[in-house]
Amino acid sequence: MKKPYIKKFGEISKFTVWIVDGKFIRKNIDEEFTNFGQHYRFKFIPENEFWIDKEGKEGEERYYIDSMLTMNRLLAKGMNHDEAVKKADIIERRERAKSNLMKKEIKLRKDHEKLINSVHKKFLKEYSGKKVKIWIVDGEAVRDLFCIDFTEGGHNFAYPFIPKNEVWIDNDVSKDEIKFILLHELHERNLMEKGWGYAFDKFTQEIIKKTSKNQKIKKSAHFDAARVEYYCRHHPKETDKYMKIEIKRNNR
Repeated sequence: MKKPYIKKFGEISKFTVWIVDGKFIRKNIDEEFTNFGQHYRFKFIPENEFWIDKEGKEGEERYYIDSMLTMNRLLAKGMNHDEAVKKADIIERRERAKSNLMKKEIKLRKDHEKLINSVHKKFLKEYSGKKVKIWIVDGEAVRDLFCIDFTEGGHNFAYPFIPKNEVWIDNDVSKDEIKFILLHELHERNLMEKGWGYAFDKFTQEIIKKTSKNQKIKKSAHFDAARVEYYCRHHPKETDKYMKIEIKRNNR
């Protein structure tokens, strides 16, 4: 199998940071790999390496490295994974708050409409319908201003800051991957609109037990969308067919 390494980014502490082919990883190893990753999250990554997707916007590497260093240190000490994620997020958020982009855009926080307009970059008319609109957005700005975990794409049922009936695609996504990511988001959005839950992990199960009698929510929209995405990545000629179905379903 082809190896995903593209170039060495540098070394920090005991770790070698590599720029890798994220598209190859998502197709052949694990579709859950996004902007970056390390061994504690993805066992196929060597313990002494940090991987960053080549599609990531230049300049964000330092945020990802800070986050991975924090996660690695805390998990090595035996901290619970969820707690380590929270602390790593705090570090990343602090660093992003120092960026010039954050200083420039923070003035728009009081005007949500202007803020949304500031992250909208390109309207994808060919995939939009009468109801659901598809936008390419400034992924770095979204991570700085709304949610540092935003990556690849999202929709209003998964992210409350995304306007109703909108699907966002990160401008870090390469052109030849947009269809697969968009198909995932449209399929997931359609299922969540029907009442499916986002994920069916232990945390979600506990919430369901306490708050819902709806059995449909026990199905995971995210994992079903991952199934469809994985299939189309390996059968790309069928992608357009499935895309038309999802666009129709989302615009009923």
